[in-house]
Amino acid sequence: MIKELLNNKMAAAGIVFIVVIIGFAVFAPAIAPYDPAAVDTNNILTAPSRDHVFGTDTLGRDIFSRIVYGSRISLSIGFIAVGIALLTGMVFGSIAGYYGGRIDSIIMRFVDIMLCFPAFFLILAVIAVLEPSIFNIMAVIGLTGWMGIARLIRAEVMTLKERDFVAASKVMGASDAWIVLRHLIPNALPPVMVSATLGIGGAILVESSLSFLGIGVQPPTPSWGSILMDGKSTLGAAWWLTVFPGLFILFTVLAYNLLGERLRDMLEPGLKE
Repeated sequence: MIKELLNNKMAAAGIVFIVVIIGFAVFAPAIAPYDPAAVDTNNILTAPSRDHVFGTDTLGRDIFSRIVYGSRISLSIGFIAVGIALLTGMVFGSIAGYYGGRIDSIIMRFVDIMLCFPAFFLILAVIAVLEPSIFNIMAVIGLTGWMGIARLIRAEVMTLKERDFVAASKVMGASDAWIVLRHLIPNALPPVMVSATLGIGGAILVESSLSFLGIGVQPPTPSWGSILMDGKSTLGAAWWLTVFPGLFILFTVLAYNLLGERLRDMLEPGLKE
C-alpha cells in the first residue's frame, strides 16, 4: 500500500509533509531553538533572520519555536478527536446496521437530528459553556463529527451481514458481539479509513479556528490558531505572524486531504472511474 501511495506525486508530497510535522511534534525540544513561552523584550517583532527564522511576536517569542510546539497541539487534537468520532460512529453504525428495524430507525433519526445543527456553531456553543481546555476541545470535536462515520459503517454492515461467512458464524454459535467485532467491522473499515484521514485535517482546521477566536487552546500554550490571533493586530507591520502559521495550517490540512483522496482511489477504485 505504501508503494501505491508514493506512486502519486501529490499524495507522496502530502505524506512527506505529514512526516515532517509529526517529526516536529515528537522531537520539538530538539528542533525548536528557543523556549516557545520565553519573552525577549529586546527582540519584539523582529523580522525573519538567521537568529529567528520565522521572526518574533509582540512579546519577543520565537515564531518558529511556537509553530514547532504548536504542531503537538494540532496533531494531538486531530488524532484524538478523530479517534473519538471513529469509536462513537462505529458503535452506533454497527448496531444500527446489524440489528436494523426499530433500532436502526431510532439511531438514524438521532443521526439526522445531529446533522441538522451546523457542526462548527454547535462546537462554539458547547465550548462557550465548558471551560476552554485541550481535552474539552478534543471531546467536543470528536462527539460532533461521528455521524458521517456512523452512516458509512451502517451501510457496510447492512451489506456484509448477508454474506455467507456471517451465516456460518451464526450456525457455529457465535454471539452478535463476536460477529460484529470479529467479522463485520474489520471488513467495513476501508471507506472509514478515508473518512478518518480527511477528518484529521478537518479537526486541525476547527481547532485553529477556535484558537483564533480566543476560545480554543489558551495562552501561553502555543497553537497555530493562537499565533494567527496574535498577528491580526499587527498584520501590516509584522506579516510573518500570520503568513507562517497560516501556511502550516494550509499545507497540513491539504496534506491530509491529498492522502485521503489517494486512499479513496486505492480502496474504492470504482469511484475514480
